[in-house]
Amino acid sequence: MGAAVSTMTMLRAGALVIGLLAVAGPGGVVGRAAQLFRAGVVTVPVTVTVTDSAGRLVEGLQRDDFEIFEDGDPQAITQFTGERVPVSLGILLDNSDSMRGRPVVDARTALDRFVSELLAPGDEAFVATFNHATRLAAFWTRPPTELSGLLDTLVPSGGTAMYDALHDVAPLFERRTHVRSALVVISDGSDTASDHSVGETRAAIQRADAFVYAIAIDADDARASTRVSPEALREITTPSGGYTEVIRASSELAAATERIAQELNAQYTLAYNSPKPADGQWRSIRVRLRNPELLARARRGYLALPQDR
Repeated sequence: MGAAVSTMTMLRAGALVIGLLAVAGPGGVVGRAAQLFRAGVVTVPVTVTVTDSAGRLVEGLQRDDFEIFEDGDPQAITQFTGERVPVSLGILLDNSDSMRGRPVVDARTALDRFVSELLAPGDEAFVATFNHATRLAAFWTRPPTELSGLLDTLVPSGGTAMYDALHDVAPLFERRTHVRSALVVISDGSDTASDHSVGETRAAIQRADAFVYAIAIDADDARASTRVSPEALREITTPSGGYTEVIRASSELAAATERIAQELNAQYTLAYNSPKPADGQWRSIRVRLRNPELLARARRGYLALPQDR
């Protein structure tokens, strides 16, 4: 089981992040899973979501239904499964002042159901919150049911530094146990306090190699100056293989998080051996279905970091 943090721990200080990462220990940790090294071969795992033209999840496909390309060149798929494999899931919740009242109650209820009912016992999860600073509520924990009720005493306050929060939690994915990973972020306001730009945040997320799902609460009566920016969120979520969903009220959070869980249950996991060395360069990835009526979502690339990094 991962180590739970009983008090909210600030993540903005680098030394604290390193200390938190160390608690997982060396056993059974994936580390940097953008690529895996086996006998000198760089194996690149890729998680894929498949939908039809109506956006419905498609299951039951086989290896030969997929094509994968690295830097535009076709690659042989060496590993494939359509079965559900365990996932390492991060949860990042906006705890700024605008979440007071019904929004934070609905968010706690939805997230409690997520970890208690919608994840599998073999999955693991961490929970973090943010306002003008990022706080870790629990490090990687298994089974996820142990996280239920963790945020019951959460009291929203302060501004919104969402990009900083995403940047802060990205290194936690280097200490996950499972190759397949995802991050769910819930927010109801525009970023008002971050030091990091959207581009810097996107780069950190790409290195983390996690599907990012953002749920943006964009109430009709919200002030224009404080409304969440779906366009900025999509700049972060789309390259990861995830998506941004805009909802009009926090009461829709339960359904939105359930849709994410359904997607996690329907994903495919495949891998290929890269013909190129791990030289620190960016490698683009494109996954395509032989059936042109189906759409594949996956990460768009990875940094081919050397093994000793």
